[in-house]
Amino acid sequence: MAKEQSAVIERLHTGIYKPRMFTVFMHNDDFTTMEFVVMILVNVFFKTENEAERLMLEIHTSGKAAVGTYIFDIAVSKARKATEMARAEGFPLCLTVVEQL
Repeated sequence: MAKEQSAVIERLHTGIYKPRMFTVFMHNDDFTTMEFVVMILVNVFFKTENEAERLMLEIHTSGKAAVGTYIFDIAVSKARKATEMARAEGFPLCLTVVEQL
């Protein structure tokens, strides 16, 4: 029985890697309303009302703010959804997706 167990070789490398993460940034502009930005943060990025208002003020005062960090597909999907919603309402809202280093 001991000979059978010693013949088992453990695999040290599994080939599973942690996915690269990407941060979605929302940029300030002079046309998109603060209420619309808060609505996007709540409905697309699932922020609480208080967190959404804090982020909206940070975007307004700093020019941009990180609104979420996700794997690539989700980050791009959320940025695209928010952009489409903004365009449907006539707002030039700009979001960028940047790889975390």
